[in-house]
Amino acid sequence: MIDLHLHTTASDGRSTPEALVDEAFAAGVRTLAVTDHDTMAAVAAVAAAAAARGMRFVPGIEITAVARGRDVHMLGYFLDAGTGELAAFLDAQRADRRRRVVEIVGKLRELGAPVAVTPDDIEGGAGGGRAIGRPFVAQALVSAGHARDIADAFDTFLGDGRPAFIPRRGASPAEVVGLIARAGGVSSLAHPGKLRLDPIIDELIDAGLTAIEAYHPDHRDADVERYVSRARSSGLLVTGGSDYHGPGSGRTSGLGQVGLPAPDFEALAARAGRRTHA
Repeated sequence: MIDLHLHTTASDGRSTPEALVDEAFAAGVRTLAVTDHDTMAAVAAVAAAAAARGMRFVPGIEITAVARGRDVHMLGYFLDAGTGELAAFLDAQRADRRRRVVEIVGKLRELGAPVAVTPDDIEGGAGGGRAIGRPFVAQALVSAGHARDIADAFDTFLGDGRPAFIPRRGASPAEVVGLIARAGGVSSLAHPGKLRLDPIIDELIDAGLTAIEAYHPDHRDADVERYVSRARSSGLLVTGGSDYHGPGSGRTSGLGQVGLPAPDFEALAARAGRRTHA
């Protein structure tokens, strides 16, 4: 199986890089990409663990852009993590994530739902390239007894339009497409069936978008068919993966079940010059 959408503890996943590789291998995955949010801090460790298992590995990322007041996630693959422009951009992305968490924690305090999150926690959690975000606060809400679970924390406090929601600042999806290309990678619009902003696809095509993520656990069969058809008719490729976040994350059902067909992966690798690691 080919899974091009996986997360580690470098962002909001529950599995360390080494554990992620073990879990993916046990689920039948033989080609994988790590796509942590706004960081490539786990790439080297996942690459080493995958090589030890004889698995093909693709360096990747999931970058958060902003369009029409909403988060838009852009996947990047076959990237050069050492590219200066990309590294500087990701530093800024993670700094804004920390800014956002600080503001959310302050808002929760005003709402009478304080959490045990200190400035040291926020800075320490982001150290070494780790990308911190709302799931970190959601877990703190659960630990403090203000929410039953992560989903309840988002539904009650942290989701769009909820009392502690703080908007993100960031680049447009089109700008991220260009950034990924300049870093030697190929880009894909993540889980568009969840996003429900299909009109931006034309804008992204104009910016040089490579692919659309058609295969995803939150996509119904009709969604998969629609986005595969849209990709084919627009000259785009398709990507796919489980969006696995590790045990206890609530995002586990796709591992070993949702992946990318081999011909689609080979087309993506060919577009990128077949820069895979095995």
